[in-house]
Formats: sequence, structure tokens, C-alpha cells
Amino acid sequence: MKLYQGGITLIEVNNLTKKYGNHAAVNDLSFCVEKGMIYGFLGPNGAGKSTTMNIMTGYIAATSGSVRINGYDILKEPKKAKKCIGYLPELPPVYPDMTVWEYLNFVAELKQVRKQDRVEQLKCIMEQTNISDVKARLIKNLSKGYRQRVGFAQAIVGDPDVIILDEPMVGLDPKQIIEIRTLIKELAQNHTVMLSSHILSEVSAVCDHILIISKGKLVASDTPQGLMALMKGGTQLELCVCGTQEKLCEIINNIRDIDSYRIEKGKNEEECCAVIRTRAEADIRKELFYRLASADMPIMQLGISEKSLEDVFLELTGEALQPKDNESEPWVNETEESEEDKTETEVAEHDGNF
Repeated sequence: MKLYQGGITLIEVNNLTKKYGNHAAVNDLSFCVEKGMIYGFLGPNGAGKSTTMNIMTGYIAATSGSVRINGYDILKEPKKAKKCIGYLPELPPVYPDMTVWEYLNFVAELKQVRKQDRVEQLKCIMEQTNISDVKARLIKNLSKGYRQRVGFAQAIVGDPDVIILDEPMVGLDPKQIIEIRTLIKELAQNHTVMLSSHILSEVSAVCDHILIISKGKLVASDTPQGLMALMKGGTQLELCVCGTQEKLCEIINNIRDIDSYRIEKGKNEEECCAVIRTRAEADIRKELFYRLASADMPIMQLGISEKSLEDVFLELTGEALQPKDNESEPWVNETEESEEDKTETEVAEHDGNF
């Protein structure tokens, strides 16, 4: 093991690449996982999450690059490396015709848990995963939530240092999702946990650190709070006033800290609305209020919204939605359009990116 950013590194992924023909499912991926934390491995469907996890756990081989688990290379020292890993694939690897106890005992034999320790360890694991009351039932007769818990139980047999979970909440109902989140947090008290998902709320609810992957590449690695700070830009205001679009456009153009804006018709002929994006750290609400009051334009509605973690995810992965031609006008550079080009459905934009 080595130290990384002040902690003990349990997993090192270096320049990992996996190709299927000309398609790179994983493309030169590198990251580290430290001891005692819950990591979220996040990305849209097809981003390469499951492929990466299958390589990390030794299920498939990489085209190039390396993975070290607790200092052991997964390809060169697979037995030692795999002993440090508990793995729950997206589909729990359970045998439906076995009882829960039979299956977990079978897993303990495969993982070479000592006979004298086996019964006590399995009892503790079943209590921890809350499946003691179904230990004598056939797995095929269990609900989806209980089968998932049995999958968690097999992953922690042998007391591995790292537990890797691939889409652990797929197909669960809201109550089951809350139960599994609680279980993951409990497991993290004694294990380092890494879970993959394409659902942001799952990851942000339980994880200390988030790795975001897109098209096989790592695009971000930070805490949820750090990602928000990293991508924090200006504020977006939603404004509705009594008055004309032309007058509102004139007022907005004279406010320095506005990055861009879009003006549209209101719900009735007396009103118009604007979506305004400001530069970072700018708060234009007071100036906007006074200018509108001086122009005798009452504010009917003013709302403020900042980027959510969902917005950060979409922007980093290039999945952000663009306005459709038949839904709204694009944001354009206001300085390039002439007065003759302006219409009642005018869309104007100052220079700036967001």
C-alpha cells in the first residue's frame, strides 16, 4: 500500500484501456481509491463503468494499463488481489435453488474462510444485512430487495478490505433503496466501498467522493461539495414584469454583471418575462429592482436558481440538453444583431460562456 493525498490507497487504476475492436469502452483511465471512504463511480449508461469494475475485479482483462488492489496486481497476483475484494455485480450472483444459508456457506468455502470461523462469521453477516429471518428460505422465493441483500452478504464474506458494488439499487422500490443506502453506510464503517451508478441521487446520498466517467474517460474526481464549487458559475434569474419587451431589454442591457439573457412574452399582453444569467459571484437583484421601479415596471415574479449537482453532471459528461429549434429561440450574441432584426420574441445574449 502507498500513501495518496494523505490517506492509504487501496485501489490504484493506472492508464487503464479496454477496446472491443475499434471501440474503446475504457480509455486511458487513472484514479485511486483511499481507505475508509465511500466512492461513487458515476456516469451515463455506456460510459464504461461496468467494464472498469469487471477489470478491477478480475472478471475480464484490460487491453492495457494496470489495476492494483491493496498493492497486488489483479493480473499478476489475482488470488491475493481478489481476496481483498468483495464484489456485487449488477445482477446478484445467487443460486436460486439454494437456501440463503446454503448459498452463503458455499461462498465461504469458495473464499476459504476457516471452518471454525465460518458459522460465527455468517451469522454476523446475516444480522448485518438483515437476512437472518430468511436464512432457511430458497433464494428464488425471495423478493428483489432480499435477493439484493443476499448479494451484499456474499460480497462481505471473508471480510474483504474493499467492497465494489455495480448498480446496487437497480430495480428496487423507494423503501428498498433507503434500506440499501443505510446498509452501505453501515458497511463503510469497516470497509472501503465503491459503488457505480448512473443515478446521481444514489451517489450523492451516500458517497464521500465522486468519480465521474464519460466515454471511458475520467472527467472529474472530487467530493460532492467540491464538484459544486468547481462548476459554480453565475446565477440564473427568472423574471416577470409588467411592461414591454423592448423596455425590459433596454434595462437589462445597462446592467454590467449580466452575462446573457432571453426575453419572451408573458402570460398576458401586459407582461413579459426574462431568463437572466449573471457572471460568477454577481448579485444584480438590488440594481435590477431599482431600475425597474424607476421605469415604472412592477415585478410580478422573481426567482433565483443555482446549478444543481445534476447540472454539474450533465455539463461534465456532455449530456446537457440543448434547446430544440421548435421549442425556443437560441441564445445569440446581442451585439451582432441589428435593431431591425429584433422582434417581440427576441432572444439576446451578451458575450460570455456558461
